[in-house]
Amino acid sequence: MTCTTTHISSLPQSYCNPVKFASAIYRATPEQSTMSTPILEDLNRFIDFINSGDIDIGKEIVSESAIFHIPFGSGPLKGLDGYLQILGMMRGAFPDIQWTLQETVCEGDTVVARFETKGTHNGFFMGVPPTGKPVCMSAVNTYRFQGGRLSRRGGCRIFLGL
Repeated sequence: MTCTTTHISSLPQSYCNPVKFASAIYRATPEQSTMSTPILEDLNRFIDFINSGDIDIGKEIVSESAIFHIPFGSGPLKGLDGYLQILGMMRGAFPDIQWTLQETVCEGDTVVARFETKGTHNGFFMGVPPTGKPVCMSAVNTYRFQGGRLSRRGGCRIFLGL
């Protein structure tokens, strides 16, 4: 996979504001690169996990102390079991869901990634009844990897395609 990567150090200083930082992946002119860095390899392994639902990959890539901030619910979820709850909710609503990495911004142990998410809406999702129609949604997530394992994830989903 070719991944578009922009390093924070190449962005204007104004992008140090978190809101501007997240929007930088839409506005920056990144260098096209097939560069493979350990953190991008970790992110791609995590994407393999969420697209396949393979628990063995999940055990390899998700730290048991990982914290997942979600846009619904009463608080963050923790560890592989917590992320499996998120996957279960997503796959319950969109059984064929797939995440495609569009763009990344990397610095140190942190990646901001923009995804396109596609699936068929065959189950209830956040109170929305199933439509049976294909949907396409966007997401911008932040990931922190430590020792080759995901330790923290948060993000913002754009459900306009629902």
